[in-house]
Amino acid sequence: MPVPPDAEIQPSGTPQPPETPDRDGVLTGDDPVRQPGMNWFVLRVASNKESSVRETLLRKVQIEHMVHLVGRILVPTEKTKTIKGGKQRITETKLYPGYVFVEMKLEDDGRIPQDVFFLIKETTGVGDFVGTAGRPTAMQDHEIEKMLLDSRKPEDQPTIKLSFDKGEHVTIKEGPFQGYEGTVDELLPDKGLVRVLVTIFGRQAPIEIEEWQIGKTDET
Repeated sequence: MPVPPDAEIQPSGTPQPPETPDRDGVLTGDDPVRQPGMNWFVLRVASNKESSVRETLLRKVQIEHMVHLVGRILVPTEKTKTIKGGKQRITETKLYPGYVFVEMKLEDDGRIPQDVFFLIKETTGVGDFVGTAGRPTAMQDHEIEKMLLDSRKPEDQPTIKLSFDKGEHVTIKEGPFQGYEGTVDELLPDKGLVRVLVTIFGRQAPIEIEEWQIGKTDET
């Protein structure tokens, strides 16, 4: 549902507050796509400021008593685990860098309440709303569903992502077999290893090696 330009945004009324949203940034399977009377919008924010913008907005919404007008504020992330030299490292990556998702209660005519609009726009790090012709545009259902799915609470054990595919041609960059070329035979994500078939003394042999020790042949 499109929203008119800034100059036409009307002042907010005093609607009844919806159910209290989960405000810790993660969702459960029971969370609705939208809170009653609300819709989702996307904010462009400064690079690497997504989390700080979210925390600032949450505080301002509380201080200004706008909890009934602003629902969930989300920065979807994904935790991944990498293994290098036998040591595990867990990193948290933003799935939508440069964006924050905000759920807001709209006026009866579909406009963003004026005080909510300016509370958000005047927050440090916020650029503008995503939209067309300068007008904030509400997210479509399929966009909301994907974003909410990405915002589900991550598993206790983060996943290990391997950036190679079975059958891919690779070159070994580190270790005793440095300089050898081979083919990926199997991915072992639980161990952070890749099994590579290399030719040694005229015979093909499998070598299990950490992912960081190999590279795509066309990139070396």
